[in-house]
Amino acid sequence: MEAIFANSIDLTYVGPSPAINAYARSRGEEVRIVSGATNGGAALVVAGDSRLKSPADFRGKKIATPQLGNTQDVSCRAWLSAGGLKITQLGGDAQVLPTANPDQLSLFQQRKVDGVWTVEPWVSRLEMEAGGKVLVEEADSPTTVLVSSAKFLGASRETVKKFVAAHRALTDWIKNNPAEAQKLVIGELVEETRAKIAPELIEHAWKRISVTNEIHREVLEKFVGNAKAAGFLRDVPDLVRLIENP
Repeated sequence: MEAIFANSIDLTYVGPSPAINAYARSRGEEVRIVSGATNGGAALVVAGDSRLKSPADFRGKKIATPQLGNTQDVSCRAWLSAGGLKITQLGGDAQVLPTANPDQLSLFQQRKVDGVWTVEPWVSRLEMEAGGKVLVEEADSPTTVLVSSAKFLGASRETVKKFVAAHRALTDWIKNNPAEAQKLVIGELVEETRAKIAPELIEHAWKRISVTNEIHREVLEKFVGNAKAAGFLRDVPDLVRLIENP
């Protein structure tokens, strides 16, 4: 989002919470969501033998999230707050710890955190490698959206339109060819991380993820409510301009 503001990039895939934060910061002037991308794949994972069931049970406990203010961090804080806990950015009745995903896994294995609210494939890794179980799953919630800078959309609408058309065609291909898509994902992850990726992990994670071109304003309104409850947003302009179909 900082790169969007700096005119360093024109289009990006990002979580809905950062997109909404950027929209609010710019008073609705800088950011437009031009398509949905993925729903689901985010969850709160606890130990397999854990007795934690409700937000109240996390009083005095620690939950790791990927990054301060990111989509899962906001969801976690809002869930705890809705359950009656007082949550601040640095503490409160329960401690939410922004932690890099690889570190979440090791901390969870060492029982140094009581839960992890994260996204796939880390949800599946916590289950398969650390004996975790899912307590809360955000099955229908947007995880990633396609965002354009408002300036680029205004100046190069036809280019954005072509990119979105390609994105939608790819989304449809992924839906119709899940096995081949998973192979491509594994190949790209190996290229990026230089680590061995088990096909079983990607297959397990894939079941929670829904690729989609749809994005609805009422869902984003819920994110605004969550961000307000978590203390990240106060005054947000009307979302009427946030979603724009090029």
